Amino acid sequence: MTETLRPKVLIVGGGPGGYVAAIRAGQLGLDTVLVETGRLGGTCLTRGCIPSKALIHAAGLYEEAVAASGEAGRFGIRLSQPPSLRFDETMSWKDGIVDRLSGGVSGLLRKAKVKVVTGWATFSDAKTCIVETADGRISIQAEHVVLATGSTPVELPFLPFGGRVISSTDALSLTEVPATLAVVGGGYIGLELGIAFAKLGSKVTIVEAQDRILPLYDSRLTEPVSRWLAKHDVDVHLGARALGQDDAGLLIQTADGSEPVIVPADRILVTVGRKPLTEGWGLEQMGLAMEGRFVKIDDRCATSTTQVWAIGDLVGEPMLAHKASAQGEMVAEIIAGHRRRFDPVAIAAVCFTEPEIVSVGLTPDQAPEGVETIVGQFPFQANGRALSMEAGDDGGFVRVLARKSDHRILSLQAVGRHVSELAGEFSTLMEMGAVLEDVAGVIHVHPTLGEAVHESALKALGHALHI
Repeated sequence: MTETLRPKVLIVGGGPGGYVAAIRAGQLGLDTVLVETGRLGGTCLTRGCIPSKALIHAAGLYEEAVAASGEAGRFGIRLSQPPSLRFDETMSWKDGIVDRLSGGVSGLLRKAKVKVVTGWATFSDAKTCIVETADGRISIQAEHVVLATGSTPVELPFLPFGGRVISSTDALSLTEVPATLAVVGGGYIGLELGIAFAKLGSKVTIVEAQDRILPLYDSRLTEPVSRWLAKHDVDVHLGARALGQDDAGLLIQTADGSEPVIVPADRILVTVGRKPLTEGWGLEQMGLAMEGRFVKIDDRCATSTTQVWAIGDLVGEPMLAHKASAQGEMVAEIIAGHRRRFDPVAIAAVCFTEPEIVSVGLTPDQAPEGVETIVGQFPFQANGRALSMEAGDDGGFVRVLARKSDHRILSLQAVGRHVSELAGEFSTLMEMGAVLEDVAGVIHVHPTLGEAVHESALKALGHALHI
């Protein structure tokens, strides 16, 4: 027997876009059903953002302990013997964080009176789907449908996932640290995980097809990361192509065009991008217009089919959790009758590399043609808080780009340890339409890394105080 549900709102996907949309819809009194085939929280919470940051944090602590056990010690701290790493316990701790957060999402959905259906949704038309659950088949016929199916890792045909070849999801489920790790792709996912495993003791090699790592960022931001890789014996092959694998490891073609080289690899981590999850749930039955590989939407996240909405990775770049959440909240409010549209000035992005990178808005190289700009850059080597936690000598800085005519801020970037925490201030300044004088007039707390934001604005105005 098939149970039938007829909610006001059906949301497909329980990631940061879908579950936020469901919570907000429930808060607004809308009868809401959320369908999720896996654990609540989606890629970000269960197999991406959160577990990777937990692993990165643990790797950093282990690296510090190893350094403290050396002859010179660290800050006067000397360990009598090298630390031991029980990686299974590290992963159990990481899993505990995921469990706690996923359970928290479940509790928030219950509080908002959202019905959660666990299973895979398959649509027969734009408003009707069947979900095969452990307890039987459920038919859902909704007035509004919100698609939040997310994305999946891109698989290379000559390096299919399985065995030694792993995705980022697989890397976060390893039971032991690989002695040798080859990372195919020098973007943020590959570098975040590659650096973490290097700290944990892996011999890591990065293979990137373009001529520099993190190609979406300008070279001034990525130079400190490149220096860290070189200092910590991480081999980087730029302009190189992965060709396949053999018994010894990963076969690559280097930039000089010489004979293929074998990179020793117990594991081969493929991180060449992500693609929207458009297959297997009946997209072709819904009559949706597409824009390349993404579902086409307008500035309200409405698709070409009436009362069908799409959010998050499914609808295009940037494929970021916080974008999906903002869109999900907005769509729920639109369905409830509010007037909303998605028109952010800019969306900040963070690389949790060593050191970290945060960027919002245009880089100096992307300034509009014919617009004269000014740049203010302040180094962390002149910031007391950075020096007090050994974060001042890795080449890090804060940079602001502004229009010369009216001092309107066009972008902010930073590279350095812990700079991800500046992302909120950067986004706020962009959204409020701040000018350099606004930042210069804000008293920033001492001693904090945020003082470098203040100093960068003063530098652009021509009177930095501490350099």
